[in-house]
Amino acid sequence: MIVRLGEERDFPGFLALAAEVEHWFGPMVDERGFHDAVRAHIRRSLALVAVASDTGPPLGGLLFGVEGATHHVHWLVVSEGARGAGAGRALMADATRRWVRGPGTLEVVTFGTDHPGAVASGARAFYTRLGFTPAEHAAPGPEGGSRQVFRRNVD
Repeated sequence: MIVRLGEERDFPGFLALAAEVEHWFGPMVDERGFHDAVRAHIRRSLALVAVASDTGPPLGGLLFGVEGATHHVHWLVVSEGARGAGAGRALMADATRRWVRGPGTLEVVTFGTDHPGAVASGARAFYTRLGFTPAEHAAPGPEGGSRQVFRRNVD
């Protein structure tokens, strides 16, 4: 598996990944705001893709951001067929290596405990295995489901 910076040629792959998870996250594929966010992350070199080969479609994608000492995973999705094969872990490791400098925190907003995607996606368990701890509740997602911040301190 290769993890590399996302490029404009990966945009359709980001939309394909989004299509797989819209039932959990709400509309993205046809949303101009999502398109603009993906393209902005690509232009700023803050998007990653995990691929089986350099010319293959993304198995996973990640959008990242930094505000002072707080680092944010804005979006992380792994295709259903690649889940459990290490793509998410590889994306997070690469993002951390590239962009995370301490002291500070690394944060992600994921599903709340009562959201159907909390168990089905494995997101909460995934972030816990990476050393994140559940923190405060966040605003509901666009589909109305609960959200929670997960945070990890970085030295």
